[in-house]
Amino acid sequence: MILAAITFLVLMVPLFRLSAKGNEKMKFDLICVGTALVDSIIKGFIPEPISASGYIAASASLAAGGEAVNEAVAAAKLGLHTAILCALGPDEAGAMVRRCLEKNGVNTSMIVSSPQTPITTMFVHHDGSRKSITNEAHRYQFHPEQFTDLMSDTKGLILGSLFRAPFDDPEIIYAVLTSEKSRVVFADTKLPNFKKLTLTDLKECLPLIDYITPNEDEARYFSGETAPEKMADVFLNAGVKNVLIKLGSQGCLLKNANETLRLPGYQIDAVDATGAGDNFLAGFASEILRDKRRDEALRFANACGAICTTAVGAAAALKSRDQVVSWMKTHALHPAAG
Repeated sequence: MILAAITFLVLMVPLFRLSAKGNEKMKFDLICVGTALVDSIIKGFIPEPISASGYIAASASLAAGGEAVNEAVAAAKLGLHTAILCALGPDEAGAMVRRCLEKNGVNTSMIVSSPQTPITTMFVHHDGSRKSITNEAHRYQFHPEQFTDLMSDTKGLILGSLFRAPFDDPEIIYAVLTSEKSRVVFADTKLPNFKKLTLTDLKECLPLIDYITPNEDEARYFSGETAPEKMADVFLNAGVKNVLIKLGSQGCLLKNANETLRLPGYQIDAVDATGAGDNFLAGFASEILRDKRRDEALRFANACGAICTTAVGAAAALKSRDQVVSWMKTHALHPAAG
């Protein structure tokens, strides 16, 4: 398969690190590849103007974000030796993201340069639901297929996210997925924005993915179905090994050729759902890479996603694996889910 040739943006830093013994090369537990940006979060926006050009909101804040960033930060907090491959601009937004990653123990040696760090405006409603505004900076020219040698020494790989840059190009996705076949591959999804892709466009890529994790809206969009199990069947028929559909407060559904698991979510008062799906995926990957059963991993993932919604921003509420384990013992499951 022919890939577009581009110039390297920065000198690559070797992925391998020496252990405390000084002569043993360490593997990463997880590498997160994809979007890095800053979220401008506006909570409680009132659409009626208070003047000719003035509006008010309950609060406004800035937070490091993007699927790869959110997933990497959450995974590191959960105890995984985590690295990120993403692109950041030489701007204050990029510096903010890098500080967040380093503060939370994510290895940043694989970050490459881009002209500008994207900024997403998020409108968060009182029930925690949200809408976002993207812009041209989200088309940034980041080519992870140029760095596949850096992705080989890891147990797990997360693509965040399919159908959005940089994973809105089938050739880029295929090159990344075929670079190393021994790792567990998790792929999050987003609804397309600048470039429209379908499951058919990714027919060569999907069989190379171990777990794909759309939310309910995304699964409905790509499958054309309305029932979660039928949505999952469309992804399975397209070649994915395991389909994990995030159902918000109703929990999640995992389906593969041999089993169907549906687990309830937790009963909580959501403040902000930004990054909940990313925390969910990090939690699921954390337990799968620890060789936990799928049902155990799903319960843990549901808790990670729920905890995330209890504070504003994707990285504010989740603290550690011990926190999640304790939290699960004291919080009730959603009654509507059984």
